[in-house]
Order: sequence, then structure tokens, then C-alpha cells
Amino acid sequence: MRVLAVARNTFREAVRDKVLYVLLLFAATAILGSKALGWISIGQDIKIVKDISLAAVSIFGVLIAIFVGTNLVYKEIDKRTIYTILCRPMHRWEFVLGKYFGLAALLALVTVVMAFVAAVYVVILGGGLDIVFFEAVLLIYWQLLLLTALAVLLSALTSPILGAIIVFSTYIAGHATTIFTELPPQFDGTFSKRVLEAIYYIIPNLSNFDIRAEAANGVPVASGYVLWALAYGTVYTAVLLVIASLAFQDKDV
Repeated sequence: MRVLAVARNTFREAVRDKVLYVLLLFAATAILGSKALGWISIGQDIKIVKDISLAAVSIFGVLIAIFVGTNLVYKEIDKRTIYTILCRPMHRWEFVLGKYFGLAALLALVTVVMAFVAAVYVVILGGGLDIVFFEAVLLIYWQLLLLTALAVLLSALTSPILGAIIVFSTYIAGHATTIFTELPPQFDGTFSKRVLEAIYYIIPNLSNFDIRAEAANGVPVASGYVLWALAYGTVYTAVLLVIASLAFQDKDV
């Protein structure tokens, strides 16, 4: 119940954040403006609209997770409201999980709104929607949950600016993990290659959540792939939340 109370308060605070609505406006503009790029490729307009719309849901969802998530715990410490909260009969891990679930609920709402706008727009343009489109939206949301857990962890450890840089860098690197392993032969046996391989195993492989190409072309994904990706994201998120709880438990506030 205490986790839910913190989650409700976090959700209410986040909903009042003006940055949220600015980002949603940009997302809607990107989705509705995707038709302009569709005109460039004759006969490919619906595919391009689907692809750009899903990309907008992903990118702007990540930006919301970054701008809100990296401030979640830090703001409470900076304003010293954390002392009032922790004076209550509440464990620190409950506070961390409450913050996380509050933002997760916000991202669920935001993802549904953006996906709804995209879906309606595709239908208005005469396109069709199949199950893989909604699977792509689900995996995008699961990716956001993972990055939110990372944002909460960093919010308890560092400043919002540094946390935002690390989360966004993880988002970029996580979608380009192959560059860490597919190196030219001259890198064999070098220290640089060992470092890059270590990074490959540490950062989340976010390309597991990217099936935009399949959704845009209406190509079904392999049986069981979505469940595997969801399981991968759930385990990674759980590990990050455990680390965040332990880090905040030992933090001197």
C-alpha cells in the first residue's frame, strides 16, 4: 500500500509537468507530419507513416522517461522533502519502487495516447493495422520500462543532467550493440576490443525491442519472440531496480 501511495503521488506530480505536454505536442507533430515524407516514396506512404509514428512513440517516450525519471529521487533530496517522507514508517526500497511505478503508469498512458494517435492516423490514410503493429508498441513500452529503471537508479546516485546523458547514451548504444562486436581484424587482441566487448555485455540490447520494420511492412515476427523480448526486459529491469534500491538504502540523505 505504501508503494502505491508513492506511485500515485509521483503520477500526479508528473502529469502536472509542462515538459510532458511539450514533448507530447512534438510527438503528435512528428506523427501527423510523417505523411509529408510518405509522398516522397510513391506507394510507400503508409509504411513510412507507420515507421515514423512508431519511432516517434519510442523517441519521445524515452525523452519523457529521461526528463522525468532522472529527477524523481534527486528532486526529493534537493528540496529536502525526502526527510518528511522517510520519517514515515516506510522502507527506502518502497520509496524507490513507488517512484518507479508512478512513472511507469505515466509512460503507459503516454504510450497509449501516442499509439492511438498513430493508429487512427494510419486508418484515416487508408492503411490497415495488424497484430505486429501493437506488438511493436508493447515492446517499445517495455523498452521504456527498462530505461526508466536505469533513470531511477541514476536519480538516486547522480545529478539529473549526468543521469540524462547516461540514459540517452544507453538508448543510442543499446540500439547499436553490433558495433561493439563486429570490429575490423586490426582490433583483435587489443585492449580497446576487450573494453568494447565488456560494454556489449553490460548495456541492454535494446534492438531486441525494435520490430518497427516488421510492423511497417506487416511482417509477423517469429513465434515466441515477443515473449522472449518481454522476459529479457523484465529481468534486466528487475536487476536495475534491485541495484537502485540497494544504492538508495546506503545513500546518506
